[in-house]
Amino acid sequence: MNDQPVAMPRIGDAAPEFKALTTQGDIHFPNDYKGSWVILFSHPADFTPVCTSEFITFASMEEQFGQANCKLVGLSIDGIYSHIAWLRTIKEKIEYRGMKNVEVNFPLIEDISMEVAKKYGMIQPGESTTKAVRAVFIIDPKGIVRAMIYYPLSLGRNFDELYRAVLALKTSDEFGIATPADWRPGDDVIMSPAGSCNAAKSRVEGKEEGLHCQDWFFCTKKIDKETILKKILKK
Repeated sequence: MNDQPVAMPRIGDAAPEFKALTTQGDIHFPNDYKGSWVILFSHPADFTPVCTSEFITFASMEEQFGQANCKLVGLSIDGIYSHIAWLRTIKEKIEYRGMKNVEVNFPLIEDISMEVAKKYGMIQPGESTTKAVRAVFIIDPKGIVRAMIYYPLSLGRNFDELYRAVLALKTSDEFGIATPADWRPGDDVIMSPAGSCNAAKSRVEGKEEGLHCQDWFFCTKKIDKETILKKILKK
């Protein structure tokens, strides 16, 4: 038996491939999602309160993510029948923050063998050897891992931040810029630092139209919200 640990994917790596049974049928990941952004996320177990609050929130935001061409895929190491029963219970019995009768339509992966969870580093022995931590992978339309966030079992995720991260990554790709702390569409974006002494001097002297430079390395630019959303959201 090979007990060597599986290397966790890193930002910039191709998302590890797998085939799996889900609540929406079989999937081949990430091949089935080419052309779309994807959030692949794990949760510790079905029929647990923190996970329930998260699934209600994610399901309520599925259309919002869809407008950003981003699909959702969940995973836990529970079986498919447990998944189905839990999602049915969520729809029929659970209300959270005014959200009720919520139907989860995105796929929830069965991973009893923990094969997928191990490929993605979702099993972290310091936290648990039998449950996946709350891992989040944002994967781009080419199947490349663009961002990863890990939470412990006790900490529910901030889904507004996950949505913001998708929008920021898409904006960066579309406009060739970076986004500063707490950025949201309509806020100033950050331009790459000048690549030469002459370019730096030109920026500091205000010769580049549309840039606001506090120093040669810190220049921002205004891109209005409508221009950004027109590019990164579906019509």
